[in-house]
Amino acid sequence: MSAPPHILVVDDHAEIRQSVTRYLQKNGMQATGAGNTSEMDDHLGKENVDLIVLDIMMPGEDGLAACARLRREHRMTPILMLTALGEDDDRIRGLETGADDYLPKPFNPRELLARINAILRRAGETSSPHGGTLAGKRAKFAGVTFDHDASQVSKQDGTANTVTTAEAKLLSVFLERPREVISRDELLELSAGRIAGPFDRTIDNQVSRLRRKIEPDVLRPRIITTVRNGGYCLNCDVDLET
Repeated sequence: MSAPPHILVVDDHAEIRQSVTRYLQKNGMQATGAGNTSEMDDHLGKENVDLIVLDIMMPGEDGLAACARLRREHRMTPILMLTALGEDDDRIRGLETGADDYLPKPFNPRELLARINAILRRAGETSSPHGGTLAGKRAKFAGVTFDHDASQVSKQDGTANTVTTAEAKLLSVFLERPREVISRDELLELSAGRIAGPFDRTIDNQVSRLRRKIEPDVLRPRIITTVRNGGYCLNCDVDLET
């Protein structure tokens, strides 16, 4: 029997932090609380953590800065950001710094649990040596190489970038369906396992992040192209290598 996933809840509000950890524990998960990012770092240095629930608004180092730092340190632990209701800029910046998903406060605990399960499922599909058609393989497309198991993309000029769990899953969807126009709603459902809400820009933001890592010219993308009133398309052929 596998161990339950370990969730680290980082929030300076003790009541929120404690209620979330209790709820996750009641639903079969191991959950630990941290009141700030310093405590978060202590836990990450001592324990294996499967996912971080990270609040943006905290004294000292805030969640956005912490997320960016974790990604610079090549920590690929999935991150679910908690944002203030209506703060679209924070949501966009959270995704741009490497968060896998976001949830605005106040939130329904059941939705939080569903988001966590969806991220963990994606992470398992991305990292499993037996999961998905790209597992254990390298995909070559338009002068770019995607090493699935290493979660890394490399361009012809030698530039290499690590991709987050969410980016890897989204790129995998494109690579499995080259030259096919895929709507934003379908991309979100296939890559994140959830339905888009009104004005949801998650896919647009993730595509922008991917383009920065794979496109020769981000201002004139030719690998992942935008199709007006359609969605996005991987505009090239794909070769798979084991």
